[in-house]
Amino acid sequence: MDDLLLALTVPAVVAAGGLYAVYDARRQRRRPPLPYTHRAARLAAADATARAEAVVDSAYAGLGGLYADPAAPGAGSTPAVSGRPGAGRERGPSRPAPARKR
Repeated sequence: MDDLLLALTVPAVVAAGGLYAVYDARRQRRRPPLPYTHRAARLAAADATARAEAVVDSAYAGLGGLYADPAAPGAGSTPAVSGRPGAGRERGPSRPAPARKR
């Protein structure tokens, strides 16, 4: 009897998960997210990228001397990952990519 109940619970759980997914999709269609949430997500991603660049730059500044070639000219300089100090993504919309010729 225990095996039968276990065998019947698996399809019941799958069906309940499917019904929940359908209900959730309908609910999200009725109430679309507000536009500021997309903007907040973009700003959070840009902030996370800037923080990651700062962490990598500080780590390279601290440990870069271990990997520098002493014979190379300018071995003491530590380049920034971002290309320039304090650099981040420029604000504003990005330009569209050029069309490819086929």
